[in-house]
Amino acid sequence: MAKIALVEDAGDTGSSDLAPAQRKTAEAPASPTPAAPPVHEPAPTPAAQQPLAPAEKPPAKGGRRRVILGAVALIAILAGSYYGHEWWTTGRFMISTDDAYVGADSSVVAPRIAGYVANVTAVDNASVKVGDPLVYLDDSDQKVAITAAENQIASQQASLDRIDKQIAAAKTAVDQAKASITSAEADRELSIADFNRATQLNASQFASKQSVDQAKATNDKAAAAVESAKAGLASAEANVAVLVAQRVEAERQLDQYRTTLDQRKLDLDRTIVRAPFDGVVGNRAVQPGEYVAAGQRLLALVPLTEVYIDANFKETQLAGIRPGAVAHVTVDAADGEGFEGKVVSVAPASGSVFSLLPPDNATGNFTKITQRVPVRIAVPASVIAGGALRPGLSVTVEIDKRTGQGAVAN
Repeated sequence: MAKIALVEDAGDTGSSDLAPAQRKTAEAPASPTPAAPPVHEPAPTPAAQQPLAPAEKPPAKGGRRRVILGAVALIAILAGSYYGHEWWTTGRFMISTDDAYVGADSSVVAPRIAGYVANVTAVDNASVKVGDPLVYLDDSDQKVAITAAENQIASQQASLDRIDKQIAAAKTAVDQAKASITSAEADRELSIADFNRATQLNASQFASKQSVDQAKATNDKAAAAVESAKAGLASAEANVAVLVAQRVEAERQLDQYRTTLDQRKLDLDRTIVRAPFDGVVGNRAVQPGEYVAAGQRLLALVPLTEVYIDANFKETQLAGIRPGAVAHVTVDAADGEGFEGKVVSVAPASGSVFSLLPPDNATGNFTKITQRVPVRIAVPASVIAGGALRPGLSVTVEIDKRTGQGAVAN
């Protein structure tokens, strides 16, 4: 007995899951019947296909954000630890200022005498050595003055020679006067003896009164001759003294003329203005043909081999600054490059004290302003030899409080 399966569509045609077919079996008659053609099930439509599994969802954005924030926090902690350690070990001992400049003891070159400029050999920005000529003044007046002084000296020297001869003659007269005194005294002694002898003879009636009177007159003449000779000696000696005094005066005059000659020679030498020290010429303000007065500014000379740093620190920072402390200097003009110097000294007063008009806080309203005190810093010779530092350049200075005389690290 044949069985025929009947498939009934029991469900939703749009679904891929079909409901199971309800099968009915019928008892066929015993006699054979022709076989029914096979029933083909229709191909499922796309709508009837089984739906795809849902796509995997991307991870949530909050997780990525947490990773980034964690990394940033870690970097911040590491950076903070590094800089904190750096500050604790080094930074807290450093004091710095950018109110600092390169300095040098520049000199204004000026003539010591007045005159017209004959020639100028100095050139701006040129290096010169001590004693090098910079400016020449006209020296014709000085040469004439030297000739006049030399003539005065020669004339005065001739006067001295004449006085010397007069003194020699006067001394000879003194000698003659002394000889005259000796002769007069001898004559007087003889006249005294004759007078005494005549007096004795007259008392014995062996000589006349006339002979006694004659002997007395001769004695008186001899005494007068002695006095005259002594007066002549005094006159000769006085003449010598006068001549000696004249010679002293003439010598002083001669010394004055010689001093004048030295001054004229000095003025001649000063017609050449020379460099007082090694340096570089700058700000030249003189040209040939100009008349310049004594002390007038001609040019400036800067000693680049003796530069230093003046750093103006606040008064609240001075407690940690001591001579000999290490100073780290950064030069703005050298693209941030720097060097290590040493603190030389601290100024005796703040900058305002040395200003042209020091502040007077005793009158009016008072506003407290933090003062700054200059600190001198030495530049190493190796840096100076490079020639890169120029007075006036800005620098940044950082001083280590742990260094210097008597420094104690906290």
